[in-house]
Amino acid sequence: MTALSVVGVLALSACGSSAPQASGDEAPAGDVVLTWETTGGPATEKEKEAFQDPYTAESGVNFENVSSPTAVNQIQTMVDSGNVIWDITHKGSFVSEQYCGELFEEVDYPGAPDDLFPEGSTNGCAKPISKYGAAFAYDTEAYTGEVPTKIEDFFDVDTFPGQRVVYGSNPRGVLEAALVADGVDPEELFPLDIDRALAKLDTIKEHIIFAPTLTALQQNIVDKQATMTITLTGRLGSIYDSGGTLAPVWDFTTWDFDALLIPKGSQNVEAARDAIAFAMEPEQVIRYAEIGGSTPVRSDIDLESIDFSDTHKMFNPFLNADKGVLALQDPVWWAENNAEANEAYVAWQVGS
Repeated sequence: MTALSVVGVLALSACGSSAPQASGDEAPAGDVVLTWETTGGPATEKEKEAFQDPYTAESGVNFENVSSPTAVNQIQTMVDSGNVIWDITHKGSFVSEQYCGELFEEVDYPGAPDDLFPEGSTNGCAKPISKYGAAFAYDTEAYTGEVPTKIEDFFDVDTFPGQRVVYGSNPRGVLEAALVADGVDPEELFPLDIDRALAKLDTIKEHIIFAPTLTALQQNIVDKQATMTITLTGRLGSIYDSGGTLAPVWDFTTWDFDALLIPKGSQNVEAARDAIAFAMEPEQVIRYAEIGGSTPVRSDIDLESIDFSDTHKMFNPFLNADKGVLALQDPVWWAENNAEANEAYVAWQVGS
């Protein structure tokens, strides 16, 4: 266990609003406080409005929100130590695929049968809430003449000078973009050539800001410290609504599913399962889409019926036509290779 992991777990323990209940002895609904981990900032507020507040009103269960840039590592530490203080976490498909049964509880959600979801998007621990993209966008105030129109432009600092900002802890979406910009056919991305992707990124390394969190990435754009980014489409909408003068480049975009998961060893498994089941219902999923701009996965939801804002329509790669190439971030490959890819990405950042 690293010192950083221990400090993170102790800090979370200190901020907990109630001691864990004994396993199998959950408190009455009105006394339950579920600790919900998200990516922080606007993401937390969207989940609170769409999922948590309505469930509290219906059930009496309350929520405490936390965020962490190293959430999976912290969950691993909690599970290893037997001190699991988070009850729900929101993660991409590859995380639930990689750690189902190891870091996350295997739970059945009978109210959401598998045939409502795309083949391969469900497992014993989760069914997807929504899908999202990792898209290229630029600052429209920085480029007022010739503007970026293709993924290669992210790597063209001569024509389009300025700093680029990406998430520094995980390269999903960025590695794929680098490979396509380097000439790889989008249909032949996997298995990813990590070394080739990093070599392409190395050509602009001095022009990249590596944000420690998605909230920090957002601030880099809003504060004009960076003029381009490749990041989550929902986050692009938040940046735009926060004053970031962004426009998307619909040339090449990767996408993924996301899901709500229960860390293995949670002291509130039954209550967490019920809260997630509620969040997966069409009414809540639609509300989450309207608030955050994500796209529901359930086949029984008509996307045309969703009241997306103009901002969300602008940054949603799944609405309408002519959004360029969409490539799935292969969840099986990422489940098997995430650690290696992350280690290589971080090592490259620090020059080792």
